[in-house]
Amino acid sequence: MKFDIELVGKIGSMALINKDYRDLNYNVIARLSRELAPGMAWVTSGAVEIGRLDYVRRNDEELDGTPENNKTDYAAQGQSILMQTYRQYIDSRYSVRQILVEHQHFNDAEKSRHLRDAILRCPGQKAIPIINYNDTVNSEENRKMEFAALKREREDVHECVDNDETAAQVAFLVKSKRLLILTSVDGIYTDVRDPKTLVKEISGKNAHELLENISRCQEFCSGSSREGAGGARAKLEYIKAPASNGTEIIIANSAYPMKDVLNGTAPRTRIAVR
Repeated sequence: MKFDIELVGKIGSMALINKDYRDLNYNVIARLSRELAPGMAWVTSGAVEIGRLDYVRRNDEELDGTPENNKTDYAAQGQSILMQTYRQYIDSRYSVRQILVEHQHFNDAEKSRHLRDAILRCPGQKAIPIINYNDTVNSEENRKMEFAALKREREDVHECVDNDETAAQVAFLVKSKRLLILTSVDGIYTDVRDPKTLVKEISGKNAHELLENISRCQEFCSGSSREGAGGARAKLEYIKAPASNGTEIIIANSAYPMKDVLNGTAPRTRIAVR
């Protein structure tokens, strides 16, 4: 099977934050950044939380606006820090390109093609695209109106507010060989309270059987790492599209080096056709 890009990766907000110091986890982002290379597209969360922590550090208090306005302002403040940090640690031989996406980039055919072409040009130009959902210019009220209009026309509407869905849609769009989702846990569990129930592999003899087994595993999933996140059940729903396209999906902990996760020497959940 032919793939157009080697890997799409995604890291979640909580995996980027050092809870003890209430700051960006520079050790994690530095290690990951040094492993990024052309042929990879990286979807990153963290702008809102990093912006919030930075604002509190400078002002000794949180913003007192509406939740929607605070999210907008924190995201705008956090994006610059996030991109500056990736640029600092990614190999200086490679270009770094910020790509901010919104749901219409996956719901409109022309915008999808434009986004796909921009990402696929990167490997040949020795560039690494860093992708994030554009929280700064999106309000919940506008999104709801746009989604309602789209759903009157079609069933397969992609919201992509959750970067797990964004990463899955990017992997599907560019037909990635692998999709790596890094979180604050080791993978998918049948009982999130018991580390021994880590699901090491979900597989099937073909795409149809694989999707059935993913759905079966969803029955055991509940909970999420933070308020507003979809959790393991949502992750498994989002990855069905790239899985049906032949993409190998790996869900693992950001605490481990990427190379160890990809080659299977670190704990993980691997999802693929046998």
